[in-house]
Amino acid sequence: MPVAKLKELLDREGVKYVSISHSTAYTAQEIAASAHIPGKELAKTVMVKLDDKMAMAVLQATARVELERLRQPSGAQKVELAGEEEFEQLFPECHTGAMPPFGNLYGMEVYVDRGLAEDDEIAFNAGSHAELIRMTYSDFQRLVEPKVAEFAAVPANV
Repeated sequence: MPVAKLKELLDREGVKYVSISHSTAYTAQEIAASAHIPGKELAKTVMVKLDDKMAMAVLQATARVELERLRQPSGAQKVELAGEEEFEQLFPECHTGAMPPFGNLYGMEVYVDRGLAEDDEIAFNAGSHAELIRMTYSDFQRLVEPKVAEFAAVPANV
């Protein structure tokens, strides 16, 4: 697993988790299909800038971030998507776009969409495009302490 410090944290905290290897996939929907996980149960991490400060927005793979809806819970005046070139150096042990939603390991805030927070489990990229971690949402909540807000738009057919 590229993210050794994540695995160390989970082991140190006694978290029960499953590591799921899958064929290489890049989009959240491809990953869900490859790992045989419903897209609504897979979390994707979207990097955003809140007043030019990097943060993570974590939501269901089937949803998209509505940036304007992050403004109020974050208290930011300006909310925008971050470009890969702006954040890839922050996660040297991760493949670009495969960062786990543990912003606390990288000194940044994490926002989780309420729809994802209502699930019993969470599955997410483990730092590569071929491995996921699945664990209880309650353990994720305890370790990351994300701010829960409603900022995702989920297509009606999902």
